[in-house]
Amino acid sequence: MIRITDIIDKVSANHPGCDLDIIERAYIYSARVHEGQVRLSGEPYLSHPLEVAGILADMKLDWISVSAGLLHDVIEDTRSTPQEVRDLFGDDIFNIVSGVTKISVLPLKSSKERQAESIRKMILAMAKDIRVILIKLADRLHNMRTLQYHKEKKQLEIAQETLDIYAPIASRLGIFWIKTELENTSFMFLMPHEYRNIQNLVSKDRKEREEYIETVKGFLREQLAKNKLNGEVLGRYKNYYSIYQKMQTQGLAFEDIYDVIAFRIILDTIPQCYEALGIIHALWKPIAHKFKDYIGFPKPNLYQSLHTTVIGPKGERVEIQIRTHEMDKIAKSGIAAHWGYKEGKQIDERMSQRFAWIQNLVENQENFSNPTEFMESVRIDLFPDEVYVLTPRGDVKTLPKGATPVDFAYMIHTEVGNQCVGAKVNGRMVPLQYELRTGDVVSIITNKNHQPSKDWLNFVKTVKARSKIRQWIKTQEKDKSIGLGREMCEKAFQKNRLNFTSLLRTEEMAKVAEHFGFKTTEDLIASVGYGKITPLQVLSKFLQKPESNSAEKSLLNKIIGRVRKKKPHAGVIVKGIDDVLLRFGKCCQPVPGDSIVGYITRGYGITVHRTNCVNALKMNPDRQIEVDWSPELTETYPTKIRVRSYDRVGLLADIADSIAKNGANILSASTETAESKEVNSFFTIAVENTDHLRRVLSTIKKVKLVQEAERLS
Repeated sequence: MIRITDIIDKVSANHPGCDLDIIERAYIYSARVHEGQVRLSGEPYLSHPLEVAGILADMKLDWISVSAGLLHDVIEDTRSTPQEVRDLFGDDIFNIVSGVTKISVLPLKSSKERQAESIRKMILAMAKDIRVILIKLADRLHNMRTLQYHKEKKQLEIAQETLDIYAPIASRLGIFWIKTELENTSFMFLMPHEYRNIQNLVSKDRKEREEYIETVKGFLREQLAKNKLNGEVLGRYKNYYSIYQKMQTQGLAFEDIYDVIAFRIILDTIPQCYEALGIIHALWKPIAHKFKDYIGFPKPNLYQSLHTTVIGPKGERVEIQIRTHEMDKIAKSGIAAHWGYKEGKQIDERMSQRFAWIQNLVENQENFSNPTEFMESVRIDLFPDEVYVLTPRGDVKTLPKGATPVDFAYMIHTEVGNQCVGAKVNGRMVPLQYELRTGDVVSIITNKNHQPSKDWLNFVKTVKARSKIRQWIKTQEKDKSIGLGREMCEKAFQKNRLNFTSLLRTEEMAKVAEHFGFKTTEDLIASVGYGKITPLQVLSKFLQKPESNSAEKSLLNKIIGRVRKKKPHAGVIVKGIDDVLLRFGKCCQPVPGDSIVGYITRGYGITVHRTNCVNALKMNPDRQIEVDWSPELTETYPTKIRVRSYDRVGLLADIADSIAKNGANILSASTETAESKEVNSFFTIAVENTDHLRRVLSTIKKVKLVQEAERLS
């Protein structure tokens, strides 16, 4: 366990003359309130805030950040009160600690909602003070280092969230050493077989590779010295997760990946970087389209470097990065290397512009009340690859890779997006699905009478475009549902000799809306139209007698399932409703253990989807209803898997045997063999839950010549 004296020494060296007393007070207070608490590892709980503070000190952050790191769990995990922390340590430290604290005390409906709201709260706090996310990253980094002490299910949840949210944030902030460690550790827990496989492949010829690295480094130093360039030359292995990603995205075997090793040349000035590039291209033939100038066009996270890939010694491809010492410092530490905080001073304007994406996150989060949609929007906003396109006036706009003219139109203005009928890129008409590239000049063609199309959701990439299209669809559906809800209520009230239209404008109706959690009576009526509230539930508030459960169920079944062809599904519980027709979405085939959500489908009951199902995310969130897996599960559920392998005699029999050994039944199977002798096998198998599926996939991966086994969405 790191000692407080070590932390103080580091802060003192990085920030001479700073207030070290506040760090000591934070340590003493944290030790007192955490006294008696232990971590799952058996260590005193104090070891965690100390390790977090140590990571922050290594990042050369200020004494306020380090003090907040020592206190980051006191509000959440001890009897310490927010007011006490504010009184003892001041507003700056209190605001940071408050921003890092998770939402665990609010009466939210589910852990999914709690996670979404905690991330939302963190983003809002991050926009006010970037130190919030730096402390959160240090906290997550130490938690990942001790993840082995959690149960397997918790390990997978934390690792997935880290890969989805925290590693991309570290990347966007340019703190690549944290990004790399978070990705590799998550990869190790989420896909242990693939992790060990790549680890073994990298280690296999390590001695030969290390000799190769030393040879190339020596040759590069010699060539730089001949041209009077005094540069540092480094060689390194790429991290395991980036190797795995390249194998997956490009469909390559490990042996076909040329840039497992990358070389870096570090020089004093920018002109020297371009001179070194010329020397390398004169020595070795550069590969077309593999040169990137991030010095002239820096990444939004401040990263600058020249990247080139050449045909090097022995005819192998070699990736080389060239940068200055200052650029190397930024590449390692990102925003932390540019730390602009002093007493009472915020990050300068230039830095604020560099991190405008944080403000976009804040603005976009206001559009989402549904936790699934919100988490999806955060993942999109954290997508690391970007393209830079131009308006006809020459203004540069930044969009995520894969963005289309529709995304560009919504970035300009919501009305431009809604009225978009076509687009020109570099003076030529293109389809609206066209993927924009860096340097494209885009102009949008609009028509005032045009409206957004639901199909646009299949290809738009930006959160703003997605949310505005959904908003328009929701408005259209709401108008229809208000008409239907009014008609249903009028009939129900008329049977009891009550005038619904007259009662609609009364205070009593407003109270009924409030009782059901709606802000306006219009929202209440729309909800009746959607099928979430029955007319009888509304009527019962005026009759002042207990609601008839049987009558209510009967009416609900009329709304969402007029014809019953099969019994309700025993494996899923619909909150607040019994005996309702259920079916599973064929698109995503949920199985127990998956996070699920229900959607009311008029005439077909409730359709259950996985929460991350693409089709479910396109649906109107107002049709959403909360569902969960029943604790008493006795059935098996179909799910599709794909196995990628190389052809051999007996391959299919061995895969089928692996499935049968784990007690899973094969419902259907098909194979496709390419000219390269690579085989894609597709199976539909019946499994009990996600743990059962994971065991099946793990066993299949051990079959000879199998490269990959995965579940299909």
